[in-house]
Amino acid sequence: MTTSPSTVRPPAVVPSVLPADFARLGEDLTALETAGVDRVQWDVMDGRFVPNLTVGPDVVRCARSETSLPFEAHLMVEEPDWSLPAWLRAGCETVIVHAEACRHLHRSLALVRDAGGRAGVALNPATPLTAVEHVLDVVDLLLVMTVDPGFGGQAFLPATVAKVAAARQLLDERAPHVDLEVDGGIGPSTIAAVTAAGATSAVVGSALFARRDDLAAAVADLRSAAVAGRVAA
Repeated sequence: MTTSPSTVRPPAVVPSVLPADFARLGEDLTALETAGVDRVQWDVMDGRFVPNLTVGPDVVRCARSETSLPFEAHLMVEEPDWSLPAWLRAGCETVIVHAEACRHLHRSLALVRDAGGRAGVALNPATPLTAVEHVLDVVDLLLVMTVDPGFGGQAFLPATVAKVAAARQLLDERAPHVDLEVDGGIGPSTIAAVTAAGATSAVVGSALFARRDDLAAAVADLRSAAVAGRVAA
């Protein structure tokens, strides 16, 4: 039986603020909320795990009063444990660590949970799903990277679609409550494939801010493309 697009819930649209104008960050956050996005992702880079530097908790703390949208911190940093409480205090409901960056992954995720946050774990494109099979009991969100992390505006890696589908199967079997998020090269031309594969959240950066003058239409187009992909599946 074919499902009507009107009955299919699209994935959450989660803008990365990496392409935002940081001199007008409050205005951009307000505009994103008005456009109807679901939450905001902060890309946190340390210059070690990835070759780039971005924001610290103080920036997030200052921005917290500018919007009621939930915040998530995507920590592309080595040995993140010491900083986890700071991101939660700054106003992030969800903190995502990389499996590749944590010496004791279960402990890192439990630290987020114990501090009252939602714990997320991210996997680089080349990292197999087996890296998270034994920590799903302390995971609220699984982020499958669809580019190698470090820079915005990269081209989507088509080979990651199969990984998203495999992650969907794993979660359906062992942890159906876990949100399956994708990040990297996501836009109207790629969101359908990852949605069809089972993603429930999509991080969008450059493709969204490229339409800064009409963010509401950009968000609507993403949702429409996502629903079409899910129906086609």
